[in-house]
Amino acid sequence: MTSETQVRKPVVLAPGEGRAYPMGRISAVFKADGDETQSRYSVSEWWLEPRTQGPGPHSHPEDDLFYVIEGTMSVRVGEEWVHGTKGAFVLVPGGVTHDFENRGNVRAGILNFSAPGPFEPMMPGIAEWFLANPPKDAGT
Repeated sequence: MTSETQVRKPVVLAPGEGRAYPMGRISAVFKADGDETQSRYSVSEWWLEPRTQGPGPHSHPEDDLFYVIEGTMSVRVGEEWVHGTKGAFVLVPGGVTHDFENRGNVRAGILNFSAPGPFEPMMPGIAEWFLANPPKDAGT
């Protein structure tokens, strides 16, 4: 048994479980981050109500991997928008401008892997910002 195995414990969560960050029409649920991953990566679900804009165009040094788990999520990669249905995968390398939004008529969810981590320490500020600046309706 390695010291890593001794320090880290498995994480098993039922659907919907995790650390929730409600932000009005957007919500995030963190599944693993920080101590659980030794800050190597972060795993979270992001849920957007129908016709809801996401965080807006941004970039950061970390890679973002997105996997659509429900509905259709529109993901901006650079200047191009792709529309991923359930099961679609998008890798956004660090430094590339990106965004996501739900342009559909049903709630949509996306699983996000951010590497390296941690990402969750920024969530209180992000949640506060979204509550003060509610997302607008998404385009078509």
